[in-house]
Amino acid sequence: MTTGRAPTGTGPWPYAVWALTRGWLLACVFKVVTVAGPDVTVDVSVIYRGWYEVLLTGTYPLDDVTWQYPPGAALAILSPALLPSWEYATAFFVLVLVCDALVLGLLLYAGRRPGMRAAGAWVWVVGVPLLGPTVYARYDLMVTAVAVAALLAGVRRPRALGALAAFGALLKGWPVLVLAGVRKGRPTRAAWSSAALAGAGLAAAFALWMPGAFAFLAFQRDRGTEVESLGALVFHIARQFGWAGRVELRYGSMEFVGPPVELVSTLALGLAVPALGWLLLWRLRARLFAVRTPAEAAFTAVLLFTVTSRVISPQYVVWLVGLAAVCLAFRGTAMALPAVLVLVAAGVTFLEFPIGFASVVASDAWGVTLLVVRNGLLVAASLIAARRLWRSTVPGRPAGPRAEASPGAAEGQPSRVAR
Repeated sequence: MTTGRAPTGTGPWPYAVWALTRGWLLACVFKVVTVAGPDVTVDVSVIYRGWYEVLLTGTYPLDDVTWQYPPGAALAILSPALLPSWEYATAFFVLVLVCDALVLGLLLYAGRRPGMRAAGAWVWVVGVPLLGPTVYARYDLMVTAVAVAALLAGVRRPRALGALAAFGALLKGWPVLVLAGVRKGRPTRAAWSSAALAGAGLAAAFALWMPGAFAFLAFQRDRGTEVESLGALVFHIARQFGWAGRVELRYGSMEFVGPPVELVSTLALGLAVPALGWLLLWRLRARLFAVRTPAEAAFTAVLLFTVTSRVISPQYVVWLVGLAAVCLAFRGTAMALPAVLVLVAAGVTFLEFPIGFASVVASDAWGVTLLVVRNGLLVAASLIAARRLWRSTVPGRPAGPRAEASPGAAEGQPSRVAR
């Protein structure tokens, strides 16, 4: 007899593998295990700690151009105060571990629902350690936890999705994209209005809390082409033919400096326009919304805006791992191949940073090869995800994998079914 309830299919294995891999990550950030390349923990022990001291004085770091984050980032930077008896970096690493465990718990819990599975939890268990210790030495995993929670909550509660998306956007911008695929009609009105109200209220609260809440906008505007970005490949290759540009530490990352860099940076910003245009066109044309569509649309949107960014820092890939995990938590998802490409890209990213970062900065053959492979995988994942999202939701095209409505669809209403 079939109950309609998805089997857990997990047992103790996800917990065991998670514990082993996270033990290794902690050993790396606590320097019990040494990883080749630059010390990835400096951002926490020096930069974050410096911001923490400034924030405690009642202002944002207005004189530090490396502060390029929305005002909610202050909460992540101040979070070690929750463990006042611990050294700052130690407390930060432990809190990231807690957020990591929270994501695993959410995915395993969701995997027990009808129409869902444990594959999403496995993507998270495997994908995070592929990025190496950098993933625990940045606050991006905390932001990813908010985005994962938003998408999973949105299956039944679009207002919760909207509120969490707004909170995530004030932590690091990109979680606003989880709103892109909410089913049209009542769920969209509920999610988007909730996001608008929560976002406005939180933004006002941050502006009143401390001066300089939105100073980051000017610092972000002035950034150039970071050495790991897609646009940077132009200069890595040009260096092989005698281009006289150089690499400098600017705005907290290694950027190219030279005559045509500003033009390439502008073109990279311009690439975001067709990405946004495609996303808007998809939103207008889409008619067949399955319960998994919000996750698939968020994954596709973040992929598109990541590959068109002037910066593709290693920690950005954890966003994609988290969204891929949510996609694969749904049975019948169209995003299996892009998710696999992202996992492979995560492993290559670890080879590129920190292990091979000196080669990347020097633009030698090994460094350029790593970047071509990593960025090529992300571009391929973006194009495949966009094609599959379109095919499974826009009428008049061959449908992707069958979209099964889940009994837990938003507001208790079944999604339309794409066949």
